[in-house]
Amino acid sequence: MVWIGYVGLTALALCWIPQSIDTIKQGRCPVNTAFLVLSALGSLSLAFYALSLGNMVFTILNCLTTLGAAINIFYKMFPRESHQGSA
Repeated sequence: MVWIGYVGLTALALCWIPQSIDTIKQGRCPVNTAFLVLSALGSLSLAFYALSLGNMVFTILNCLTTLGAAINIFYKMFPRESHQGSA
């Protein structure tokens, strides 16, 4: 049954990739700030909890989802300035 955990881990970790790529390309994050903060706080807390239980599947999952949220929070707080007229 461990493989089911890895399937879930993969799906949840991969779901942040398209949003993070779009955020990096745009240089800003259009995602709701409350969602980002709650997602990061929740996944970080769960990562520590899973680590305390010795559950590597959920530790890895929550570290990766925290990273995805953190990338988007960074661009939400520090958007890249657009250079209009640049080709």
